[in-house]
Order: sequence, then structure tokens, then C-alpha cells
Amino acid sequence: MAMKPPKSLEALIADGFIDEVIHPLKSGKEAAVYVVLSEGEIRCAKVYKAANKRGFHKQALYQEGRKVRNSRQARAMEKKSQFGRKQQEEVWQNAEVDALYRLAAAGVRVPKPHNFVEGVLLMELVTDEHGAAAPRLNDLVLNQEQALEYHGLLITEVVRMLCAGLVHGDLSEFNILIDEHGPVIIDLPQAVDAAANNNAAKMLERDVNNLAAYFGRFASELLNTQYAKEIWKIYQTGKLSPDTKLTGVFQASNKKANVKSIMREIDDARDEAIRRKYEQND
Repeated sequence: MAMKPPKSLEALIADGFIDEVIHPLKSGKEAAVYVVLSEGEIRCAKVYKAANKRGFHKQALYQEGRKVRNSRQARAMEKKSQFGRKQQEEVWQNAEVDALYRLAAAGVRVPKPHNFVEGVLLMELVTDEHGAAAPRLNDLVLNQEQALEYHGLLITEVVRMLCAGLVHGDLSEFNILIDEHGPVIIDLPQAVDAAANNNAAKMLERDVNNLAAYFGRFASELLNTQYAKEIWKIYQTGKLSPDTKLTGVFQASNKKANVKSIMREIDDARDEAIRRKYEQND
């Protein structure tokens, strides 16, 4: 039996994007999600909450390096005018939409996006083997074998995401669903561009450490792994791929900097600059 549509979905029903709203699925800090019938399929409709009603903080960390359409939009966002706040909201919402399309194309296990209209994201409903909405990882009790399996699968997904140029930025047991084939990663409005955001390495480390801490409850051997540092080091060399064999061990370099050699290079560079200056003046 269908429910009375919320106001936020009325325009999509009128325009034919949604046939009916079946029931609410969840309401979180960033959005309310409904199960809907769309184009003859059962899907999700994610309705983003207004910025002043969201509970997510420290957005500036995540927005570094995000592209905007034009300089007017950028200036308005800097001034935090009413238009600027509206533009900021669009950038925030579009980040998840863009990330979903990009990651789905790269083979990352995320819900398949279908449409983004009037601030509403229509996407695949992730289900369990019985067709019901898939449970969150946090709602499951795992044994050691399952914990090791899911952790391994998720590390591979993190690597695949990074190879596609993105870091989730808020990955934990609360935004991972488990369908019949394993983990599916959700909630990506805070995804960051790995190359453009200076906080990307720290965010990757936090994501991976969150996974180790959670799965470590069921498989304590995961608590001492250092996959994040290992992954990032390989990523920086340009050799990271979804097939990269990881060990979870990271050996920090103990090689001491040769201070004398560095100072000599600095002195040489300074002397060269002075020489060029005099040559230009002659």
C-alpha cells in the first residue's frame, strides 16, 4: 500500500519520475530516504536536507578542490550570500551524484544512480537475498571468517575508489550495506578528489582505520594492520591498481636526510640566482 507522498517528492511524481511512494526507509543527518516505484522498478529516493537542518560538520575539509561552474558561483560561495549558500548546497549534492556515476563506472560496489531531479537522487534500492532492504553492516553480528572476508572486500573497494580518483571521507560500518554478494558502499556527498584535496591522505587513513577498528572486534589480527599508509604510498608512485597485492604492513623510511647535501644544493641554487641577476644587469 502506497503512502501519502511527502512534499519534497510531489514535483517528481507530477513530472513522472516517480510513480508512487511506498514507504520511508530512513532519515539521517544529511537526507531522508524513501522506497519508491520509478519506471516500473522499486528504487530509492534520497531527499537532501537543507544545510541548516543537517548534522554534518566540517564541510570545508571536504569541499577543498571541488570544481564550481564559474567565477560568479565561486565568489558567491566565498561571500556566503543567499545565492552563495544555494550554490554551496548544489555543489554538496552534486558531489554524491557525480561520485556515484564515477564509481559505478569504475566497478565500485555502490548503488546504481538513475536520476537527479529537484534535489532528489533516484537510485537503486540495495536488497538482501529476500528482496528486502539490505541491512547496514553495523546491524550484523559477524564471525571471524566473515569479518576477514568483508574487510578484504572493502579494502579492495577503497583501492578501486582511489584508482577512480576518490576517497569516501566518512567510511564506517554505518554507511556500508550488506547484500547477498557482500558489502555495498553508500552515502558519498563528502567524497573528495584524491589529487585536489590536501586532506585526502588523512581521510583515506581514517576510512581504513575505521574499517580495521570495526572488523577488529571480530578478528583482532586486523587491529595491527596499516593498509592506509601502504595504499597511499603505492598510489603516490602511480602504480596502484585494483589488482595490487597488499600486505597490511607499512615500513616507514628510516633513511636520514643528508643535511649537508641539501644545504649545498640550496647554496648552489642561490649562487646561480645571483649570477643570473648580475648577467641580466650587465
